[in-house]
Amino acid sequence: MAYAASNPVMPTALKILIAGGFGVGKTTMVGSVSEVPPLETEERMTVASLGHDSLAGVEGKSATTVAMDFGRITIAPELVLYLFGTPGQHRFWFMWDDLALGALGAVVLADTRRLEQSFASVDYFEKRGTPFAVGINCFHGKREWTTEQVRKALDLGPGTPVMLCDARDRESSKSVLLALLDVARAQAIARTSAIGSMGTVLPGR
Repeated sequence: MAYAASNPVMPTALKILIAGGFGVGKTTMVGSVSEVPPLETEERMTVASLGHDSLAGVEGKSATTVAMDFGRITIAPELVLYLFGTPGQHRFWFMWDDLALGALGAVVLADTRRLEQSFASVDYFEKRGTPFAVGINCFHGKREWTTEQVRKALDLGPGTPVMLCDARDRESSKSVLLALLDVARAQAIARTSAIGSMGTVLPGR
């Protein structure tokens, strides 16, 4: 009796960073989309953070990420994303280079109440040439800025996705991740085409 050979699909694993300023919702986004219990490294904020972490706009925040968040989401049988949430406070930025190693791209979460906290993340990924998408986290359903206003304020080109989202909602967060995958794929194709053009040998040369 013949048995059909089984060919299990071995998924491709991709590393994605969830970045942004202090208190913009990175831990929340990782937790909302992760299909496994997310790893969180949040600690209660104490008086030791006074003078280091500004709570302007997030006065109710009582805990903060001190290392990273980690989660996983299966986009398709052949594609799994591993999500790494970065710490937002300046004193933990030394960890970013290690977390960014091998990352396909990043989502930069933005809070329009404190948009200036997004600048460092945008600069970091632009300088590294890392594809990224910007998710405007609409706290409590408020949409005070349009995507084009945020694009202009952050001085982003037309090739960078800028989307309204709710980091608490799985489908909303997933849509930002899919937009990032699209732009990362487009940039990879463009780089491959450019390398191919440079390697073309003209007749007679």
